Amino acid sequence: MPNIYSTEKFEKEFTYSGSDLGATYTPEKTTFRVWAPTADTVTLNLYGSGTPGTDDLVEQLPMTADVNGTWIAEKEGDLNGTYYTYLVSVGGNENEACDPYARTTGVNGKRAMILDLASTDPDGWENDTNPNAGMTYNDAVIYELHVRDLSSDESSGIQNTGKFLGLTETGTTTASGIPTGLDHMKDLGITHVHLLPIYDYASVDETQSDKPQFNWGYDPENYNVPEGSYSTDPYNGAVRVAEMKQMVKVLHDNQISVIMDVVYNHVYNASDFCVNQIVPGYFSRVNEDGTYSNGSDCGNDTASERSMVRKYIVDSVKYWADEYHIDGFRFDLVGLIDTETINEVVTEVHKTHPDVIFYGEGWTMDTAVTKDGYKMTTQPNSTDVPGFAFFSDTLRDALKGHVFYTTRKGYVSGAADLADTVKGCFLGQADDWCTTPSQSINYASCHDNMTLLDRITKSTPGASKEDHIRMNNLSAAIYMTAQGIPFLQAGEEMLRAKIDASGDFVENSYNSPDSVNSIKWDMLEDETYQNVYHYYKGLIAFRKAHAALRLTNADDVNANITSVDGLDDNVLAFRINGGVNGETSDGIFVIFNPNNAATSVTLPDGAWDVCVDADHAGTEALTTVSGSVSVEPISAMVLVKKKS
Repeated sequence: MPNIYSTEKFEKEFTYSGSDLGATYTPEKTTFRVWAPTADTVTLNLYGSGTPGTDDLVEQLPMTADVNGTWIAEKEGDLNGTYYTYLVSVGGNENEACDPYARTTGVNGKRAMILDLASTDPDGWENDTNPNAGMTYNDAVIYELHVRDLSSDESSGIQNTGKFLGLTETGTTTASGIPTGLDHMKDLGITHVHLLPIYDYASVDETQSDKPQFNWGYDPENYNVPEGSYSTDPYNGAVRVAEMKQMVKVLHDNQISVIMDVVYNHVYNASDFCVNQIVPGYFSRVNEDGTYSNGSDCGNDTASERSMVRKYIVDSVKYWADEYHIDGFRFDLVGLIDTETINEVVTEVHKTHPDVIFYGEGWTMDTAVTKDGYKMTTQPNSTDVPGFAFFSDTLRDALKGHVFYTTRKGYVSGAADLADTVKGCFLGQADDWCTTPSQSINYASCHDNMTLLDRITKSTPGASKEDHIRMNNLSAAIYMTAQGIPFLQAGEEMLRAKIDASGDFVENSYNSPDSVNSIKWDMLEDETYQNVYHYYKGLIAFRKAHAALRLTNADDVNANITSVDGLDDNVLAFRINGGVNGETSDGIFVIFNPNNAATSVTLPDGAWDVCVDADHAGTEALTTVSGSVSVEPISAMVLVKKKS
């Protein structure tokens, strides 16, 4: 039945192109427009509160059928702070639903709230801009963070535990005075913080915010509404909006751009999702037997190829960029969304926000697409979405071992057959899918699966802690100097582990307690962990100082980077020309040695400053060498040619 929604006739008659869906507020009146082409009647419910189940209905207004399947109503007076829903009758069935275009809601997202958005703007919001405007994708250094993880450990010293406001606090330290939170991120040198879902998700009960609850948030409830559990008052819809804007403003003031993790590929519960309540089955793909397609493995897949689903996704991303000044979007399981939709998202956002970056998980998924002729946004189709980057699982698995075989070793942990793969990824040219470095997100760990240290430890149980740290640091040195876009999971720079009460590694901690997920800031009071932190900080500083590490196209890579032959087995070395892309040095020489023995490498002519070795990284020379150099076991060395 729902596949009629994908027919040319249905889309011609019922595709609405206007920009006024939802509640359009002024102090004098509010106008409501909802898309409900199959409805027999639609009624607007106005409530005194946003708490579902509360018997505080103020008024019901019948809505009038209008163009392209939309329904409208108008209410005089200042309705700021009033809550509302739509009561939709379809074929004798009546559903009450939240507005799909709700800007905010009451607790747990069941009732939308009319809001004067301007009243939620922090001081100086009109002048707030992306602090890293003008960057290419390749200039970014991305730090993936869960809002709650930042502050939930008591060693953080952060007062607003698990809240948007936790990311606004400065001057926070451990008991011994080690900077935490925002100050830590700023000192580390990242350019962008990637926040796991901060839209309204369903898997945390906002009425129980005083009790320990945790979820990554890949469970969409309301796409255009900030998550209430991250606000100090989830019952008041204005608070979550104001506090999220304040968070963005403070991060921008501290030179950190904000990336939002978005999950348009599925919803938490397809049957209960507001669009499907209003237009039964429209938002989701269905199998021939009428069941929901489940390529996402989360119960349903979004039918992005349908015109009003595409419009909804495009409108939503534009809204976050416009209203919240979001600087980038990471798309979860984007391989379930068609390329036409993604290209329209990128094009429309870039009209007014040309510096916004886009990337996502381009895995190929099995889904029941409802229209013929559509390609999905997968790695093999990367050339069809030139403004979109993809996570390089190729590099991830090469560095530490295949993600689904946790005892399998990677390049840094002793595997003997992965050097060629690492070489290709270093050049921003992963086999089978990546032909340009601007589309490669280079990483060793993210929220999914084990942390980098846990994964290394799991696959090399006989190695020493010192060797595990060397493997960790070698991984970082590779993806931080590779062509592409470096990305790290928060805490990787201090050897973050996720271990449960029984001492086992946690593979996926999406609903594990704070004891597993929290960043243990007091680890930095130990010299060993502090040294790793400074290593990462130095790698980031080096990358930012050398434009030759940030080439944006394959032609420049191929013309200016040479792989060195004749080295010991598994050892890789690359010579990078000076002058390219604004590089101010006379050249860079990069060496990776994953072996358990030192290796000797002949250097090109001239004197070379060693800026990165096994234990130290930065922009200043550790020593100057010429002729040849010995590289320690399980380590990287990065050298810069001294100007003659």
